[in-house]
Amino acid sequence: METVALHTRLKPGQEAAYEAAHARIPDDLDAALRAAGVRSWRIWRSGLDLFHVVEVDDYAAMMRQMHGHPADVPWQRKMDEFLDAPLDYDSGRSDAKFVWELP
Repeated sequence: METVALHTRLKPGQEAAYEAAHARIPDDLDAALRAAGVRSWRIWRSGLDLFHVVEVDDYAAMMRQMHGHPADVPWQRKMDEFLDAPLDYDSGRSDAKFVWELP
């Protein structure tokens, strides 16, 4: 299992709409993420900055499986309204580097 950290950024004024959209994600998206190996996905917001921590069997494989998935396409279209940059499916890696952990 991998723990992956991601950073995304909201467009100004989209904070409430983004949080409302995440009050309950669609059931088919939930099922697709779980089938792709996601065990947990948590998001924190500080101003416009979003910090994600994803626990997943294989992050790169999950991204390949979700890319173009019928449950994910409308969700990403919706998220594009809120985020300043679209999700990068092609890199297959996180944009955050692990630095330190209190053992």
